[in-house]
Amino acid sequence: MRQESKKKATIYDLSVLSGCSASTVSAVLNGTWQKRRIKESTAELIRGLAEKHQYTANLQARGLRSSRSGLVGLLLPVHDNRYFSSMAQTFEAHVRARGQCPIVVSACRDPQEERQTVETLISYSIDELFVAGATDPDGVHAVCEAAGLKHINIDLPGTMTHSVISDNYEGGRLLTEAIIRHCDGDRPLQPEGLYLFGGRNDHASRERIRGFREVKREIFGVDPEECIQPTGYSPAMTQKAFETFYAREGRLPRAFFINSSINFEGLLRFLGQHPHETFADIVVGCYDYDPFGSFLPFPVIMIRQDVESMIAKAFEIIDQARSPPQLHLIRPELVPPRTALMGPLDALKDID
Repeated sequence: MRQESKKKATIYDLSVLSGCSASTVSAVLNGTWQKRRIKESTAELIRGLAEKHQYTANLQARGLRSSRSGLVGLLLPVHDNRYFSSMAQTFEAHVRARGQCPIVVSACRDPQEERQTVETLISYSIDELFVAGATDPDGVHAVCEAAGLKHINIDLPGTMTHSVISDNYEGGRLLTEAIIRHCDGDRPLQPEGLYLFGGRNDHASRERIRGFREVKREIFGVDPEECIQPTGYSPAMTQKAFETFYAREGRLPRAFFINSSINFEGLLRFLGQHPHETFADIVVGCYDYDPFGSFLPFPVIMIRQDVESMIAKAFEIIDQARSPPQLHLIRPELVPPRTALMGPLDALKDID
């Protein structure tokens, strides 16, 4: 017997069926329609269509009646990353402690996917949204604003609402200074011996690079332009950058600042294709923390971003009355080599 899958109605389906705009439909579904002076008859029409077409079962129906669903969303760029998985774990713990239910989704650093994903979350009447590392945070803001949804940026800032992020400039300085100090000894580091690999043209990368360059100028007096090698957030592109450098120079730099754990994966892919002598004397700084990286055969100095403080601050702000957008900086932590820190995963309970 052939089975037919019934596709759930979307916010745009209800828009077509009702003859109303998508933003009007959103306002009715999230309970803000009266503030927007939408007619009660219009609200009744949209609610009736939502129920008829099984727009969102159970939790959504409760949300339509009370304007509160108990759902809180977190939008991530990717899941497969310890930094973002720790952020999700911490976020979920905060939401559950408030008696609410967390929803965590990713949009793969695609601005169109970000907006569409947020529209879908809005259709389920989430109460608040935390936007982490969005490629287009102001585009996401426009969608949230049209629906009257409370939201806040974390990890990467926008300009239209509050943002809670790491102090990437200070973290960049801390990591660069630590790399240079670690290289002191019989063969002091030269300015052309310290490179930065990874990152893209976003706020976090720009601030980390700014801290990196200022420390080099302060300590060495010069800052060679060729020592900055942006690759985007891609292990494959980072690996290619190292291959290109190695083919040209016949060696690796003495030390390097890796802009994220995703870029660090690209370095490890490169090292896996070359003999141990290739990396016998290197010093690595990584702007992200993963305990496995701390125990590699070469020293790896890391920056641990304080996701616990970021999430706590974001909840504090989102609970307050609306105010002009501000940028809130959270200081990261420098982690020396051979160090395994406790984190959100340590709170998991083992079940026999």
